Amino acid sequence: MTAGFGFDTLALLAVIGMVGPLLASAPRFAIPVVIGELIAGLVVGRTGFGIVDHTDPTFTLLANIGFALVMFVVGTHVPVRDRTLRSAIPMALVRAVAVGAVAAALGVVLAQAFGTGHAALYAVLMSSSSAALALPVIDSLRLGGAPVLSVTAQIAIADTTSIILLPLVIDPARASRAAFGALAIAGCAVLLYFGLRTAQRRGWRRRMHRFSQKRRFALELRLSLIVLFTLCALAISTHVSIMLAGFALGLVVSAIGEPRRLARQLFGITEGFFAPLFFVWLGASLQVRELGEHPWLILLGAGLGVGAVLAHCVGRLFGQPLTLAVLSAAQLGVPVAAATLGTERHLLAQGEPSALMLGALVTIATTSVAGVFAARQPAGRR
Repeated sequence: MTAGFGFDTLALLAVIGMVGPLLASAPRFAIPVVIGELIAGLVVGRTGFGIVDHTDPTFTLLANIGFALVMFVVGTHVPVRDRTLRSAIPMALVRAVAVGAVAAALGVVLAQAFGTGHAALYAVLMSSSSAALALPVIDSLRLGGAPVLSVTAQIAIADTTSIILLPLVIDPARASRAAFGALAIAGCAVLLYFGLRTAQRRGWRRRMHRFSQKRRFALELRLSLIVLFTLCALAISTHVSIMLAGFALGLVVSAIGEPRRLARQLFGITEGFFAPLFFVWLGASLQVRELGEHPWLILLGAGLGVGAVLAHCVGRLFGQPLTLAVLSAAQLGVPVAAATLGTERHLLAQGEPSALMLGALVTIATTSVAGVFAARQPAGRR
């Protein structure tokens, strides 16, 4: 992209992003869409032919918008309003704490074994879950019952906690500043929640929805983007990842209740353009060749993936079915965020972001297998 970032580059990126749906449409392989987009980014980026330049300011800005929107959608997937989850929260919290304890021990082992000094980061990664990845799997396989309800609560707890902790552990030198920024984002999210709740109780939100739908103004989407970009600006000014801004807004929308029209609009703008562009950018920024040059990175990635599965299997000690315990180990958003932050701020060792993504791929593979086995079990055994 030496000639600059223009419409020709956008067209090229849109074509490259189609690799994800093409690979995902092959039923024999069942590759997640984001994996295909990452692979495409690897081919055209630093690892491959260098067709696109991930350091281009315009490309980076669009990718950051995609990152914020992806985390916004992830937040809306957390079932905050589901009242039936409340009875499952205590046991889910106990399992999440146990998983965190095992992950912390494994994080220390991996950090010492590979000499990276990132024990806290590895612990957060291995204890995390991905609501955006695991919940659609549960829904598509039509899994139900009390254990499934409990693992859903556990995934939501782990996803929320790990996203909050990640900016604090990935850059300990700026932990206090990141904590202040996170509190600022949280405070804005709380104020926004009560503001929207008041608007909903007084009927303002319903009237705006009807007016927008009648006139086709897409006011809810416009307002959501205004708030999202404002929170992202606050996050950047306080040296916090825009990941928190998007996720916090997603939680607020989920708690209030996401209108179907807004959900469709968000799906279109995110999955149709910005999310593929972000994952292509992320793949283009990774240097996977370093995995071959430094075999220890492959072992680190495999160790993170296997460690995450082992840590989540501790739920078996609390009566959780093994298949659901493995399914709860699904990771995507947190490793992606860690790789993104590590690449942008040069916080990780050379090739370490690729190792983090390799660990995530391991958990995605085990989650797919666990989901199939869970669906085959009788409802009583689940």
